[in-house]
Amino acid sequence: MYSPPSDPDTERRMRAHHTHAAEALAVQVEPGGEFWGWAGRTLGAPARAASGAPVWLRLVSSPEDKASGKLWDGALDAQHAFGDLDGHRPTLLGVHDMFDDTTAYRAELSVSVEEPVLSGDPILQHELELPDSWWEDLAGTLEKVSVVATGRVAVRQQYMDRAIPEFVGIPVPAVTCWTTAHADVHWANLVASPLRLLDWEGWGQAPEGFDCATLYAYTLLQPDTAARIRDAFPVLGSPAGLAAEAAVCAQLLQAVARGDNLILEGPLRHWAEELRRR
Repeated sequence: MYSPPSDPDTERRMRAHHTHAAEALAVQVEPGGEFWGWAGRTLGAPARAASGAPVWLRLVSSPEDKASGKLWDGALDAQHAFGDLDGHRPTLLGVHDMFDDTTAYRAELSVSVEEPVLSGDPILQHELELPDSWWEDLAGTLEKVSVVATGRVAVRQQYMDRAIPEFVGIPVPAVTCWTTAHADVHWANLVASPLRLLDWEGWGQAPEGFDCATLYAYTLLQPDTAARIRDAFPVLGSPAGLAAEAAVCAQLLQAVARGDNLILEGPLRHWAEELRRR
């Protein structure tokens, strides 16, 4: 979870449109529990439907000329493609679009997830003790996602061709299999009991193993949990998973170069060295 945006006008606009969306979707926002996304781009909060059922209201903002395509339609597309994914994905109940000057806003109303996410930060800050059944559920859920046909693309070959040599320092590994990925599997998007996987805006085609490689990257500060991920997902460390691992490593090293996730810089560079040896 991020802090409210530093720009007071952005914060005011997001709060105002979140309130308008609640009125349009006939829900009552509950005090406290708001959840800001990066740079104030999203704002979520718990609410109650007219029936009294708990729901979650998330507002996304974008420049109007970019309010379309993969990220904008991700939640809607995921609802059509996966439904509730056998209970592991919160059902999308409705959407409401708004416009203000040159900014578009989309409100997404979903079934509420009462249990907390496993981390308030995408990067795991402490070791986790999760039962074998949880890891089995996660592996099974990602396998179900991987076989769903889609024209959406999460990772482009052109990006890999450019970023992997630059940030990892190896020739681009051949992708032996493209599969469907959630594409943002980190600890702030995971709930433990029962397993829930949140935030489906960026899903699409990616190299095999991309989701588990992403989770591994965000776990590099916790060696025991990182080792558990490798046990649960044997594609990591295999020739088939090399392209996915290199793509994820390149993405996060690029983020480090931009000043984000600096705490991961050392572990990511060690990972890049391992990939070069392979």
